[in-house]
Amino acid sequence: VLPGTGQRIGIDAIIGLVPGIGDIATTLLSSYIIWEARNLGISRFALGRMVANLAVHASVGALPLVGDVFDAFFRVNQRNLKIVRAQLKKRPSAAVIEG
Repeated sequence: VLPGTGQRIGIDAIIGLVPGIGDIATTLLSSYIIWEARNLGISRFALGRMVANLAVHASVGALPLVGDVFDAFFRVNQRNLKIVRAQLKKRPSAAVIEG
């Protein structure tokens, strides 16, 4: 929890505090969510939104101090998981095939 705000911060924002390598590491970790969404067959439009979220995160996150504050509030992984969940809810339930 961010002192004085009650705002929860994730591991992404904490790792991003490490100069240089932190932002690279968090971008790579966030890319994994997009990779798995692709493997799940998420629509190209949704994948594009996810990539755009990550691009904003990586661009602004690279700025000293401002980027660290931005990372704590933008929460790219939460945004992208919300997109994945919404896409998965649109799918019909898988039929069970016996035999």
